[in-house]
Amino acid sequence: MAVVVPFPGMLFADRDPAAMAAHCCPPYDIIPPAQADHLHDDLSANAIRLELARGDEVTRYENARTTLDAWLADGTLKVADRDAIYIYEEEFSVPGTGEIKKLRGIIARVKLEEFSKGIVLPHEETLSKAKEDRFRLMRATGCNFSHIYSLYVDDEHEITPKADAMADRAADIEFTYEDGITHRLWIEEDPAKCAALCAGFADHRLYIADGHHRYETALRYRDTVRAENGGDAGAAEYVMMMLVDIDSDGLVVLPTHRELFDLEDFDPEEALESIEKEWDYREICPCKAQEVLDAADQITAVFCTADKCWALTLREEESVARVLDGKSAAYCSLDVAALHALILEPVFGIDKANMASQKNLRYTRSAEEAIDDVKNGRMQAAFLIRPTRVRQIKDVAQAGEKMPQKSTYFYPKILTGLVFNKF
Repeated sequence: MAVVVPFPGMLFADRDPAAMAAHCCPPYDIIPPAQADHLHDDLSANAIRLELARGDEVTRYENARTTLDAWLADGTLKVADRDAIYIYEEEFSVPGTGEIKKLRGIIARVKLEEFSKGIVLPHEETLSKAKEDRFRLMRATGCNFSHIYSLYVDDEHEITPKADAMADRAADIEFTYEDGITHRLWIEEDPAKCAALCAGFADHRLYIADGHHRYETALRYRDTVRAENGGDAGAAEYVMMMLVDIDSDGLVVLPTHRELFDLEDFDPEEALESIEKEWDYREICPCKAQEVLDAADQITAVFCTADKCWALTLREEESVARVLDGKSAAYCSLDVAALHALILEPVFGIDKANMASQKNLRYTRSAEEAIDDVKNGRMQAAFLIRPTRVRQIKDVAQAGEKMPQKSTYFYPKILTGLVFNKF
């Protein structure tokens, strides 16, 4: 099954809390333009210069390589002398509830395997443009700058207690980022402890939570290096991952709500007539939308227009299976699958092509933003949904299927800059 190994991480030399906060950045694909400008303009040694360098379609990759070489030469970055396992923890407040949680995981190298082998399993579709960008960066720099976020099942408690024991001391790196999330990193170099932890993965599968594009890019990069070298790709046979116990109390999945725009002849009442063939509905105050979703114990959505809001409850889960013939029970149990199969496509004509191009469809993680967009006429309608449950992700991946795009949003994201993987 999964092959997990320690590795010599590439880290910033200055690990003072203030310095680390200035070195790190969010994942490249969620950095707003204004924040990207701040990170580039105001921080001289921020990871964004590697992960999302400035420049055109050619020079930005060359610029990342130039920066990497300069930082290695002047000591800003240093590759460790010894292999290690890195235990990473985020302490954060859950949006909407304020509850304080801790998410802890294992950063290591994982042997790349094709999805068809059933060892590393995806749950989400990918886009070719994003993969080409990440491949060109990997070719230019020979590095993983950000982690693939994966889940493991540890019902026998063979892995997680060993990881927790490695973190049973003061962290080697600790700081609070500008968003208020505290980050801690423990560096474990003891060969015996590392080997014992890694051995626990021998009979386990891994389920990609976040980073599908990066994983598929790493497969392509490995195959390219194999072809160029006439065989083994060396360190490129592996990719850096953050591995989290699927039953961790710190795992938080936020919903991604759907907003509709530019629909021709949009008529909410007419839409409801079609929707009620499969769903029960009742009018609610928009202020009660989140309360309705939180209390639901079956597939539920909230349909909002400029002046009204309705709670929708699916009468029979079997109706999803009838429309999605051949899909697994795990897939058909998803709220997002029911929304797309029974409402967005048949009622509004929003199919996979629309989803891929985001035609008539926009995504937001904020229910308040969705309601406000509709109320103020920026959007015609919004559908608020419940978050996908973590075990559902595993079950869908185990069935060999992929969810609709934007089905999951793991919070918080893994910060880029604590440790890099240089091949």
